Amino acid sequence: MNKKRVLSGIRANGRLHLGNYLGAVKGMLELQNNLEYETFSIPRGNDLLRQLKTNQYDLFYMVADLHSINVPYNPKGFQQAVREVVLDYLAAGLDPQKCTLFIQSHVPEHVELSYLFSTTVTVARMLHLPTYKEKVKQHPENVNMALLYYPVLMAADILAYKSNLVPVGDDQLPHLEVAREIARKMNDTYGLDFPEPEQFKTKGSRVPSLTGEGKMSKSVEGSYINLTDDIKTIKKKLAAVPTDSGQGEKVPETGGVAALLQLVELFQGFAKKEEYERQYVASGVQYRVLKEELTEAIYKELEPIQERRSELEKDKGKVDRIIEEGAKKAREVASQTLQEVKLAMGLIMIH
Repeated sequence: MNKKRVLSGIRANGRLHLGNYLGAVKGMLELQNNLEYETFSIPRGNDLLRQLKTNQYDLFYMVADLHSINVPYNPKGFQQAVREVVLDYLAAGLDPQKCTLFIQSHVPEHVELSYLFSTTVTVARMLHLPTYKEKVKQHPENVNMALLYYPVLMAADILAYKSNLVPVGDDQLPHLEVAREIARKMNDTYGLDFPEPEQFKTKGSRVPSLTGEGKMSKSVEGSYINLTDDIKTIKKKLAAVPTDSGQGEKVPETGGVAALLQLVELFQGFAKKEEYERQYVASGVQYRVLKEELTEAIYKELEPIQERRSELEKDKGKVDRIIEEGAKKAREVASQTLQEVKLAMGLIMIH
């Protein structure tokens, strides 16, 4: 039987935070373990759902180190930053026996494929992507070609494994659409068989920033809670979330209060969120109590992850072996895809 494939990756620009965990890693874990229909949605393809439920899929999870160097970074500490993400992956529950865990740059086929794919994409298409425009605003002094090229390399990441599903947040949908377009173009032009990848969406696909503006992000100081934060740090960060008087005619849909309520839903459940919303339009919400309870709920989920991480940090050899074996497995699949593409594009002599 043909297995379906999944590819997901997280950049190595800092330790994983709740946004990464809820928006991507949770989806990875759901696919690795038992699928729960209520926690995700696929835009179309009930047949795909049925095949996934019978475990007919292979999982490829990477640390996207190449995607991390298109913005200013510290080369001296970069290898440690990459390793930190591997440790976070493993501590969160990713199992190398059930998935292929690898580092992007350890599979050079991604880069070669991306160049071949780039022949099907116009510069104008890349320039108009909203994500590119946002990065230009964030780093106006560092508008490099790698930044523009990001979606093409991401398409190669996905299509190297002919992936059907990609656990990503909504902010990555423009890039996912580029991958779909490239798949269609390669199929139509060269007679290849790339699937058009779809989003695997979890409940936490967009985790709000603690600042009350935008999403939780490594690049925005004070916006995130790391998976490695202890309970005192979590409490301090939540205490800094901006709030109002705690009472009004309508529950805020934006800002710090909305962010807190969304986190309540993610960690304490929808019923708890509704309880606070009723209080807001009636007797009022005591944010001190809300933040204390939310701190406990977040730490309760993170504590076992931190304990596993502590054990992994003691066994360097085991982590090294996982990284090496993951690259070998990934290259077996990616090299086959690359050969198919080069053959179809006339880059290999047919004897």
